[in-house]
Amino acid sequence: MKYLRQIMSLLVIAVALLSFTPTAWAFCGFYVAKADANLYNKASQVIIARDENNTVLTMANDFQGQVKDFAMVVPVPTVIKKEQVKVAQPQIIEKIDAFSAPRLVEYFDSDPCAPAFQDRMMNAPQSAAESGMIAKKTGRARDSLGVTIEAQFNVGEYDILILSAKESGGLETWLRRNGYKLPRGAKELLKPYIRSSMKFFVAKVNLDKFDKSGYQRLRPLQISYQSPKFMLPIRLGMMNSTSEQDLIVYILSPKGQAEITNYRTVKISSNVNIPIFVKNEFGDFYKSMFQNSYTKEDKKVAFLEYAWDMGSCDPCSAEPLNSEELKQAGVFWLDNNANNNIPQFRRPFPTSSVFITRLHVRYTRNKFPEDLIFQTTSNQQSFQGRYVLQHPFTGKLECSAGKQYKRSLPQRFEQEAQTLAKLTNWKIQDIREKMRLSVGNLTISWWDKFLGWWGF
Repeated sequence: MKYLRQIMSLLVIAVALLSFTPTAWAFCGFYVAKADANLYNKASQVIIARDENNTVLTMANDFQGQVKDFAMVVPVPTVIKKEQVKVAQPQIIEKIDAFSAPRLVEYFDSDPCAPAFQDRMMNAPQSAAESGMIAKKTGRARDSLGVTIEAQFNVGEYDILILSAKESGGLETWLRRNGYKLPRGAKELLKPYIRSSMKFFVAKVNLDKFDKSGYQRLRPLQISYQSPKFMLPIRLGMMNSTSEQDLIVYILSPKGQAEITNYRTVKISSNVNIPIFVKNEFGDFYKSMFQNSYTKEDKKVAFLEYAWDMGSCDPCSAEPLNSEELKQAGVFWLDNNANNNIPQFRRPFPTSSVFITRLHVRYTRNKFPEDLIFQTTSNQQSFQGRYVLQHPFTGKLECSAGKQYKRSLPQRFEQEAQTLAKLTNWKIQDIREKMRLSVGNLTISWWDKFLGWWGF
């Protein structure tokens, strides 16, 4: 993982000399690491840009294997036409992932013996508080098994069919006969979508066009449509595996936070101080913390990892997306010029408002038997998964405030250790030992006294 450093604005912190809270001495905050989608094997990523009944869905392809074997089957609420499908650049998903990823920040305690600039005091930093077409004609072919080809076209390196079906067994048989590899159990998973009259967006790779394109990997597909249904089908994704799967959804809205209505949405633990050694283990820390939280919630909630206006960030783990990048991500309400790929999406007044919600779902068949149903809200409260490293001051401390500061540190370090153990379920003795080793480069003579407080 690349550790980017981006300097925040200088903060002058109000110091309560008798309390010595973990953030009381903090200033000069730095973003040092992020927990992006690369932490998880085969994590699916989806961007949903949604306003009223208009949706633009961008799906990252994490397919691993020979391109000739790739096939995507996505239930959609309506027949999709060629002008409603485009190929997006992978970088746009990578940028949104980087911008919204949970982050590690560090602060350095100021000198408690320095003059207190009362007139410039401010509150402590607040917590940041996703081979060719099979059939030659549209319509029913002989022996169609109840499957109708509603549309067929090519977009970029993809050959695409829009199918409807009368029953799941017929659709499964049709797909197999036409070269689509489906795992066992597909019939039962297809059935509820057919019952609700949904269509099926089916994509395969045109090998000739892919070879000529020069791309090394499959690009994301982006679909636009109008429907009152604000949902994301996840059950078909379970056909390929019975193990836990990670899904990260980035919802872009002109209104505010989005949430899942048929499962609980909870905030990931955030804005806590953890030991300094985690700087070199942030990926392991976040994965352990997420798994621990997931288990405690009985494995059937969605976690809110980020909610923020796309125009700003604090601290920034990546630059906010500019207007052109937001349009690439599917945002169609930035101006009065309707995107040619998004018919009838014109808004009466222009707006630059884009609010991002990052939801992380880890799901299995038994814990998430339903597709995800979303709603947007007017809540624009900012939130981020944010974890703080608080470096102690290492200079001379000869004043009374400095001596009191030194006496406060053992309790603070122990609190950090206890917090880390609670978040990750790591053993407290292992954490204390790592904390002891992590201060080996400190030369202040009184450090051993702090370690003695733990019995080292």
